[in-house]
Amino acid sequence: MTKNHRDAWRGTVDVDNCLIRVAVDGPDKAPCLMLSNSLGCDLTMWNPQLAAFSKQLRVIRYDSRGHGKSEAPQGPYSMERLGRDAVAVLDHLGIDKTTWCGLSMGGMVGQWLGANAPSRIDKLILSNTTCYYADKQHWTSRIDFVRSHGIQAIAASSMERWFSSGFREREPATVALATKMLTATNSEGYVACCAAIRDMDHRALLSNIKAPTLIIAGLLDAATPLGMHEFIRSQIAAAKLTTLNAAHLSNIEQPEAYTDAVLQFLRD
Repeated sequence: MTKNHRDAWRGTVDVDNCLIRVAVDGPDKAPCLMLSNSLGCDLTMWNPQLAAFSKQLRVIRYDSRGHGKSEAPQGPYSMERLGRDAVAVLDHLGIDKTTWCGLSMGGMVGQWLGANAPSRIDKLILSNTTCYYADKQHWTSRIDFVRSHGIQAIAASSMERWFSSGFREREPATVALATKMLTATNSEGYVACCAAIRDMDHRALLSNIKAPTLIIAGLLDAATPLGMHEFIRSQIAAAKLTTLNAAHLSNIEQPEAYTDAVLQFLRD
């Protein structure tokens, strides 16, 4: 554990013999906001939001198991496993309750937490996510492909899903950084999380979520289209939906709009 200054903490948390990298920023006594990364990303994906969020919130970021600088135990993983990792991080930090903001896989973990650990969740932000994929073979094929060819082989197709064509043309440096983030991901950790996504079915859980919920959808998101978000909204009583002109990583493609949507929701 290292303390950089009174408002920041960097360290690892041992969760069932898996070291999870954690970063905490913002005022010590501020309300907490926990950010959870997308598949193939790490906690740096939230850099566009960090300055604004940490001015008024205690921001907890972490690398999901199998990602970034967290360890990658042998899979497959499950959404329950990923959810329990998050609870263990909160326990280690002594945080009873937090607002949760997760994108894609992070949003899937958030759904599990909202239904299964409601006492730990103040508000939920579920962005660019879904509760269920009917096509399981798609994920099995991706697992097999990455195991055979390595994670570098999916970099180009992933960037096409993550960002719109216009953004890729305008922001090649950002896309290059995202590519580096993806290809640095442990291949076995990646496929273990793919299995968790493939096997997830949160449809029956959604009605158990009582926390105020903001759902953020990207109008250009082919990975989790608008209809998936509309279904989630229809099942959570206290949910509202907003859209951004972005593909899958909407917090990077539309950073100011994403930040504003989250902060406005937290003020409401």
